[in-house]
Amino acid sequence: MRDDKLLTRIGALLRQAEGTDNEHEAQAFLAAAQRLATASSIDLAVARNHDPALARRQTPLSRQIAIGTAGKRGLRTYVQLFVQIGRANDLTCDVASNSTYVVAYGYEADIDTTEALYASLVVQMVAASDAYLKSGAYKSETAQQVVTRDYGPWRRRVVEEKALSPITARLNFQSAFAERIGARLLQARDEQRGEALRAEGSGPGTPSTALALRNKELAVADYHRRESTARGSWRPSRATAGYSSAARRAGDTAGRRAKIGADREFGAPRGALEK
Repeated sequence: MRDDKLLTRIGALLRQAEGTDNEHEAQAFLAAAQRLATASSIDLAVARNHDPALARRQTPLSRQIAIGTAGKRGLRTYVQLFVQIGRANDLTCDVASNSTYVVAYGYEADIDTTEALYASLVVQMVAASDAYLKSGAYKSETAQQVVTRDYGPWRRRVVEEKALSPITARLNFQSAFAERIGARLLQARDEQRGEALRAEGSGPGTPSTALALRNKELAVADYHRRESTARGSWRPSRATAGYSSAARRAGDTAGRRAKIGADREFGAPRGALEK
């Protein structure tokens, strides 16, 4: 069952993040949004554990989320952002081979929360990478790329240094941004879980919160095993585009400072990468 009140409260926190020029306040509001989502998710998990009828009504499901159109360069960084947010909200994700969509597995409220955060943060990511490229800071940097070279009768893979191109700069920037956002949200989730576990005290037996979270994890994993048709596992990046530590540092910094645009409604169209 969709919890529109929860999404409204999360949206209010995200708008507060946008409304402040203080970087630390903005980070606190984003963390508060994730902590609120985690607290609600814990409450639902505990309720399902104690109410068999509710457990029968609320079961894991899957949802396909469009990421972008085929042929767009850099869709993997969009996927990486979604997967990072989903991990902080107890989702398992399958990814299309061309990165045009993600299939999210989990409980409905957690998928709703992930989509809400993604729809806002992906705009933030693209805007930040646009600003980085427009600044021209990448032009004096280099990237490392693994290439295959012929040496007489032998072929060898070597690492070569090359000028940092705009697309390589963008991909590295956005990948690092996604990683930083994932780390921030996981930290907020783990803090909220820790508070919930401590609040139960240290009585005999397994705390109901810990048991509920474990049962939820197993339910999602079991549902994914039954329903998924994915082959192999998805990895967030490939070395073929080249690696730039400078662009990644810039993306990580932007991820630390990320705020959520107040004009972004949940489910609004996502930004698009340049070809």
